[in-house]
Amino acid sequence: MNLKNDTPAGIPALVRVVWVLWALVISGDAVRAEASRPNVLIFLADDLGYSDLGCYGSEIETPHLDALAQGGLRMSQFSNTARCWPSRGTLLTGYYAQQIRRDSLRGIKKGGSQGTRPAWAPLLPVALRPYGYRSYHSGKWHIDGQPLQMGFHGSYLLQDCGRNFHPKVSFLNDQKLPPVPPGTGYYSTTAIADYAIDQLKQHANDHADQPFFSYVAFVVPHFPLQAPAQDIAKYKGRYDAGWDVIQAKRWEKMQALGLIRGERSSREPDIGPPYDFPKDIALYGPGEVNRPIPWNDLNADQRAFQATKMEIHAAMIDRMDQEIGRVLAQVHAMGQSDNTLVMFLSDNGASAEMMVRDDGHDPDAPPGSAATHLCLGPGWSAVANTPFRRHKTWVHEGGTATPLVVQWPRGIAARGEIRHQPGHLVDVWPTILSLAGDRADTHDPVSPARPGLSMVDLFQKEISAPRELWWAHEGNRAIRLGDWKLVAAKEQPWELFNLRNDRAETSNLATHDPQRVADMAARWQAQADQYSKDAASE
Repeated sequence: MNLKNDTPAGIPALVRVVWVLWALVISGDAVRAEASRPNVLIFLADDLGYSDLGCYGSEIETPHLDALAQGGLRMSQFSNTARCWPSRGTLLTGYYAQQIRRDSLRGIKKGGSQGTRPAWAPLLPVALRPYGYRSYHSGKWHIDGQPLQMGFHGSYLLQDCGRNFHPKVSFLNDQKLPPVPPGTGYYSTTAIADYAIDQLKQHANDHADQPFFSYVAFVVPHFPLQAPAQDIAKYKGRYDAGWDVIQAKRWEKMQALGLIRGERSSREPDIGPPYDFPKDIALYGPGEVNRPIPWNDLNADQRAFQATKMEIHAAMIDRMDQEIGRVLAQVHAMGQSDNTLVMFLSDNGASAEMMVRDDGHDPDAPPGSAATHLCLGPGWSAVANTPFRRHKTWVHEGGTATPLVVQWPRGIAARGEIRHQPGHLVDVWPTILSLAGDRADTHDPVSPARPGLSMVDLFQKEISAPRELWWAHEGNRAIRLGDWKLVAAKEQPWELFNLRNDRAETSNLATHDPQRVADMAARWQAQADQYSKDAASE
């Protein structure tokens, strides 16, 4: 191993020193064991709801992801951070986003979407390099720094996430690309898959003796709702029955699949978008509504408009599944299917946001085309998040619950099984590093301990062990201790739920158990204080 040449350029000096020391300790083992280490392929969706895949209860056609689930595992209680940039920071560092200044919290200076990580929080590719991995990124970024500077060997970065058909800002290996003009046939989901496939082909040609880490970050089904016309046409008429009927069918299917215990949440008719943009909503015309009112209370124009929006949302997910199939086909062509750990998950729950960005919205253009900027809205977002309450940005289950599909034929014997053990994005780092051969005695003693747990044992059998999980975003806050979850919306009192029998947070037990509320609230604050201290350290 050439430490001078292999050390990622542009990363903070302390991280470079730690990396070199780490590499010196384990480089001999890395050379001997590279052949047995699994490749890692992570697919990350943006604003996908918990029930938006066929294998999680949806009517949307996702055959490739369903096949992954049938050949591996589904996690029923896995969580993200409720927002895009905190989830990405957490996924790629193994820390809660507040610890690394990638989300805001009282006491954290310069924390949030523009926050810069401490030197002790490198991204996953830096940690994987000493084990012989080559790392590739394709798609959305939304992390501080540039991919090649952060340890990736190849990258296609799509910064214009609101322009699915003609992005103006994108980068190939950190070099800015010319804007894509309209009418070229470009579609972001296909392009992201194309670049991921090209990276894998190059890896097979030039580095076949090394394991790979491929991070494929789609921008769908994030707003604006845009999809190829042929994909939208496939779902024409499927949602005319309305969100009440579709949600009931999803819930019935989820119960048959054995995913969730308890009851589904009731619709919250007063909960609309998390941010108020009435002028933007007015641009959508008389068919738009910003509350999840009963479908039968909508007039004919509203029903038609709302059904069309869900057709586009479904088409975006359908297309993503198709492109995932192409990436998986490339892995198969390389002869690496059996020894590739594949993970699929979402950065947050489905979104109730309603706004107009980027190129604006033309109400006369075909819905779902490049000239339109439609948003899913709370009616359908509640369906996507079935059976949970709330949406993206909230830390109730609707904002934080993600499907997690895992397959690794050589390392996971289970086929089509469900694991109910709670987990969180913080668990991805220790899982991958443990499979790579990480040893506890090689960890940097300067860095705070990572809060996650490896899922390797969980891959083999169901585990029932108490977990402590923590959330905070924009004043929304929550903590889970074992089966108990304490959660509160911004400036609202704490609510208490026993998730063992009430995963959908339907029965608030706060007034019945005030001591538990007080104890858990104190624990949440203690963690918040510690993470603020972590964020202040360099």
